[in-house]
Amino acid sequence: MSAPVQHHRFAVDEDGNDLGYALSLPDGYDEGPGPWPLLLFLHGAMERGEDLDALAVHGPVRQIATGAKLPFVVVAPQCPAHSSWVAEVSTLAALVEDVARTYWIDPDRRYVTGLSMGGTGAWALAARYPRRFAAAVPICGSGLTEAAPRLAALPVWAFHGGEDDVIPVAHTERMVEALREVGGPVRFTRYPGVGHDSWTRTYDDPEVYAWLLAQSRQARSAG
Repeated sequence: MSAPVQHHRFAVDEDGNDLGYALSLPDGYDEGPGPWPLLLFLHGAMERGEDLDALAVHGPVRQIATGAKLPFVVVAPQCPAHSSWVAEVSTLAALVEDVARTYWIDPDRRYVTGLSMGGTGAWALAARYPRRFAAAVPICGSGLTEAAPRLAALPVWAFHGGEDDVIPVAHTERMVEALREVGGPVRFTRYPGVGHDSWTRTYDDPEVYAWLLAQSRQARSAG
């Protein structure tokens, strides 16, 4: 993993549970302007374990590791091999709060995104703590439609490949329909002919990051 990405560990509890994570600070972090938006990235099932270098395979961490400049404090935790993101939502919330205490983070511009297992985790984390995030970008994940009322005020842009044979696109379609029924500010991009890897195209699209930066909890409250 390239130098701009740091490796850290977050102590979860007194039972020895901890969570490794990669962190990247944007260019100019020390000089300002600030505070900075935070982007929490949740990887897929294949990147679980103890090797933080594996986080550079996909998503924002891959982009940063290959030279991209993203205007966020990027936080990418690594899920233990024996667990899943849905089981770790409380831990993820605690990690975000710890990073927010340590770094200069804008409390109104915290975003969550993830792919596959991480997309499912993004749905679950946003549903558990909808007021802590300004927007969510779940990619080829699966959420519970019962959570739609909790997400009714949260801007969501969901992505899925139309030919996904790992997590069928119907999982996202159902979530989007449920959010629209409760008046949620949801966008949906369905990639025709694309299989499970709908994340490479999404994370390579500058419009996705521009959309995220345009969302803030403060603006949502004012509206």
